[in-house]
Amino acid sequence: MNKKIAVLPGDGIGPEVMEQAIQVLRCIEKKFNHQFEINFAHVGGAAYEKFGSHFPESTKFVCQKADAILFGSVGGPISESHLAKWKDCEKNSILSLRKEFQFSSNIRPAKVYPELKDICPLKDSIIKNGIDIVIVRELLGDVYFGEHRTFIENQLRKASDLCEYNEKQIETVAHQSFKIALGRNRKVTSVDKANVLDTSKLWREVVAEVGKQYPTVTLEHMLVDNCAMQFFINPSQFDVIVTTNLFGDILSDAAAAFPGSLGLMPSASFNENGFALYEPSGGSAPDIASKNIANPIAQIMSLAMLLRHSFELVEEAQCIENAIQKTLQAGYRTSDICIDKEKAVTTEQMTQQILYFM
Repeated sequence: MNKKIAVLPGDGIGPEVMEQAIQVLRCIEKKFNHQFEINFAHVGGAAYEKFGSHFPESTKFVCQKADAILFGSVGGPISESHLAKWKDCEKNSILSLRKEFQFSSNIRPAKVYPELKDICPLKDSIIKNGIDIVIVRELLGDVYFGEHRTFIENQLRKASDLCEYNEKQIETVAHQSFKIALGRNRKVTSVDKANVLDTSKLWREVVAEVGKQYPTVTLEHMLVDNCAMQFFINPSQFDVIVTTNLFGDILSDAAAAFPGSLGLMPSASFNENGFALYEPSGGSAPDIASKNIANPIAQIMSLAMLLRHSFELVEEAQCIENAIQKTLQAGYRTSDICIDKEKAVTTEQMTQQILYFM
């Protein structure tokens, strides 16, 4: 197989964990006789330094010519957020990418590895049946893209944010969630606030219509406040969750607590044509950048998702996932997932063990 991958390392820990993912990709090439064309491009603060833009035209061109995008992270220290290099960095880079390529669905798995159950904040009695959830979040609608107003009315400051959805937006993300469920435990939980919001009433109606096209998948509807509670009293009941942009933003961040570290959380964003961007769910973590202590697993798992979903290389993706599992079973831990910090391995050491088990 010969495919083009746009690689955007970005800022902070992005370049160092991306380097580890590329080593894993090269191993896959050799092991399975593939050839991938890797084209690096600048994004975020790194791009601003060179081009005066967080998402320059040259980077856009590289992404347009690629079969998939592997993204690192962007952003700098909070104390420097007022500087031009970092001001609106995330908005101008990752949000611009989403808009440019119309990424409409965000896929974020949340899994508790049995070997790491001690760092999960939930009680053993709650996680005994395992936690393995995929959250599918709509990305192009909701209050994020509606009209935003701040104004004075009757001598009082007032603000409004318009939440809008059309049926096409809902259909797209609903199909994505049902297709994912077909390859898992065939259950979709659609999360909304249909007892209050008209957008949620439309959401529930359209998801139900799409669900009829997938008769082997069980569909249930759940109000978002109940879902937030169920997350922490019975998370094992969930398989695939599909929800709106706002609710998905909140719930996926809450689900990030299950594994015990953002360093274990990959994600993917798809457009309607199947083109996708893959990235770790955590940020650029500038406080630990260049210290060789960042956890590379989320970036490597993002690569595995790329191989599985964009290139349909299931065996290759499983090879990476199995190697990560074996590495954790063997007791290797970076500092973010290590209870005894003195026994933590480095970024590079963690990757070397993963490569060993591949």
